[in-house]
Amino acid sequence: MNDIKAQITPLISAPNGAQLDLLREDLLGGAVQGNKYRKLHYNLQHAQELGAQTLLSFGGAYSNHIAALAAAAASIGMRSIGIIRGEELQDKWEENPTLGKAVALGMELIFVSRAEYRLRNQESYLIELQEKYPEAYIIPEGGTNDLALQGCREILGAHTQDYDCICVPVGTGGTLAGISQAAMAHQKLIGFPALKGDFMVDGVAQWTTTSNWELNTDYAFGGYGKITAPLIAFINQFKQAHGIALDPVYTGKMLFGLFELLKADRFPEKSRILAVHTGGLQGIAGMRQKIAQKGLPPLEI
Repeated sequence: MNDIKAQITPLISAPNGAQLDLLREDLLGGAVQGNKYRKLHYNLQHAQELGAQTLLSFGGAYSNHIAALAAAAASIGMRSIGIIRGEELQDKWEENPTLGKAVALGMELIFVSRAEYRLRNQESYLIELQEKYPEAYIIPEGGTNDLALQGCREILGAHTQDYDCICVPVGTGGTLAGISQAAMAHQKLIGFPALKGDFMVDGVAQWTTTSNWELNTDYAFGGYGKITAPLIAFINQFKQAHGIALDPVYTGKMLFGLFELLKADRFPEKSRILAVHTGGLQGIAGMRQKIAQKGLPPLEI
């Protein structure tokens, strides 16, 4: 993966000369896209080295990680198991585009209560699962572990070293933690979480000891799965202007925030800013369902 370089697309310049470009990590990996490709790459290698026959992990109803895991397992001839949050989905998973696609790719879905799902990081629960599925290689929710960070560090390289600031969406914090370890000494990193709360800082800090990053929680739009008419309008306008689709959970929210900050001259004069498009486009189908239910304008992407 060291020789993989995503395309960099210029976006806009601020009134003070600051320039924003977009790193198209969404173009990498095909069905296993963007940062999920990076996170799973070395995990898949390790699973195969261990002789595992099954990949097992955790996620919610519209999880990009679950979709990517199912596709990754199918691509190398392994079984996959998804522990899915919410017993209410047991009888209606076929209506869910993410879960339906995962099943079509061969994933076995196991629906658990929210109480049980909260145990997903506890050692005793993981030991139980390993005993139940001895042939399985267990990957954490969101895919973040040491091997995932190794993959995420490779997002940066010679093609990114001239930028002053690098921005990335934040879910579990693994992607930001990984690139923080690969950033140049002069580079500042800004994470844009999909959830608002001080706990997000701890989520990143548990994976890195670097101090070159910060979080901007002003553009979470209420959290995962939450979307507003202004955000939809921005994503639609962005596609028309640049020909690039944005997912409404992660990259769309980050770029909405960055455009606002650039218009307000919140970056130093003539600074070079690189935003990372982490993929997540499989989630658009599910978001369209939610948008229609709420009577919001459609996503035109």
